[in-house]
Amino acid sequence: MADHIKIRPAKGTWVVRAAGAVLGETNAALELTEGAYPAVIYFPRGDISMAFFDTSETTSSCPHKGQATYFDLIAKSGTFKDAAWSYENPKDDVAEIKDYLAFVTSKVAVEKL
Repeated sequence: MADHIKIRPAKGTWVVRAAGAVLGETNAALELTEGAYPAVIYFPRGDISMAFFDTSETTSSCPHKGQATYFDLIAKSGTFKDAAWSYENPKDDVAEIKDYLAFVTSKVAVEKL
């Protein structure tokens, strides 16, 4: 793994909310830290209400994690474009984030309960 990336279990119960709804809750989140960036909480996809999300056309690439796929959150109040991302086929060094979603915290709330 790149020396500046650390992945560990995120202790406790985590919840993601948007547009007045709980989109997911988990005790199995992962915390990814990368260099000086703030920690990112990754939620197991099985703990997220994926019916609210559509795959976006947006992608990005990280030299350490691979190609990210983005998801739009479809809510009654409107669409939150690119509200979440996932590494569908992450690089081997970060393989544990496969099948996990991370969220843009300016669009949704990610909280530890």
